[in-house]
Amino acid sequence: MLLATPRVAVGAAIAIAAIVLLIVLSGNNSNSDTTTKGVTTIAIKNGKPVGGIAQLTYNRGEEVRFKVDSDVSDEVHMHGYDIMKDVKAGGSVSFDFPATIEGVFEAELEGRKEQILELTVNP
Repeated sequence: MLLATPRVAVGAAIAIAAIVLLIVLSGNNSNSDTTTKGVTTIAIKNGKPVGGIAQLTYNRGEEVRFKVDSDVSDEVHMHGYDIMKDVKAGGSVSFDFPATIEGVFEAELEGRKEQILELTVNP
């Protein structure tokens, strides 16, 4: 009976170590880690982005979020992701989509051919 007690203790220690290792490894899964960023607002005055072209950087899997407040009517086109939304003069339009494509992309006021945003999506 004395020999069974050390074996049980060693077995229990190995089982606990395996469970702890499993928890630690599953907690480091980068796919489950998402970063929440605020919404960037791009103001358009006289058909041009106030302060110049906005620069946004996200990692793949994060939510890209930005808003365009415009004093002119146009279509805002997020190239690469091929998302297009109309904005009216004095109005705003919001974009919210997952960063699934890596690279550097531009958003522009399509009718004016005016770049308003450069989006970088890292791996």
